[in-house]
Amino acid sequence: MGTPSRQRLSASTMVSAGVLLAIPLVALLAVPLYAKRGPELWGFPFFYWYQLLWVLLCAVFTSSAHWLIRRDRRGGAR
Repeated sequence: MGTPSRQRLSASTMVSAGVLLAIPLVALLAVPLYAKRGPELWGFPFFYWYQLLWVLLCAVFTSSAHWLIRRDRRGGAR
């Protein structure tokens, strides 16, 4: 694998990647929104399945931010 490019990223890419990475943080730090038992899914209280769902969503948001940064470094966003 080659050395990553050190060129500057565009401001829109940095903001977009930052927002994509901030969404899971905000969603999981807002504990009063999901600190409840119902509704249940397959016997799991909402509190647990909401957090497990965010494990998958965090991977999606992080991958999307990574894709945006790689695209911008290759010159695809300009």
